[in-house]
Amino acid sequence: MRTHPNVQRVRKALDAVGLSSDIVILPESAPTAAAAAEQLDCEVGAIANSLIFSCAQEPILVLTSGAHRADTKLLAQAAGGSVGRGDPEFVRRHTGQPIGGVAPVGHPQPIRTFIDNWLARHDRIWAAAGHPYSVFPTTFDELMAATNGTAIDVQL
Repeated sequence: MRTHPNVQRVRKALDAVGLSSDIVILPESAPTAAAAAEQLDCEVGAIANSLIFSCAQEPILVLTSGAHRADTKLLAQAAGGSVGRGDPEFVRRHTGQPIGGVAPVGHPQPIRTFIDNWLARHDRIWAAAGHPYSVFPTTFDELMAATNGTAIDVQL
């Protein structure tokens, strides 16, 4: 799994921004935050869900805590226009990665990114690494720097 092209792209992207986090290969697929948290023995809120939305046909990446859902009205305010969830084809076209494995980095082009302030409550955050079996540990500050993200509240 470490040699999967998506995982390799994420590794290169992490290296490029100075993050030496080890990519962890899970024994089972973790397409949900609950599945990842169970395998990693951590709180579901420490899982950074990578959600791809569309705003004016452009992708927006929202890294939200696995403990709650993103409010699209708040996202629309932050993005400056209406937003809708990207379908699997939209997600893969803009990230090169499948739903359930979308990483915060390693995409063909930079994606405008919003990061849930809730994630700052955790010393260690786990994010997908390009494939539903792969994750990496990080921090809120590292995610902000690596993605050039904007911190927002994604739920009321």
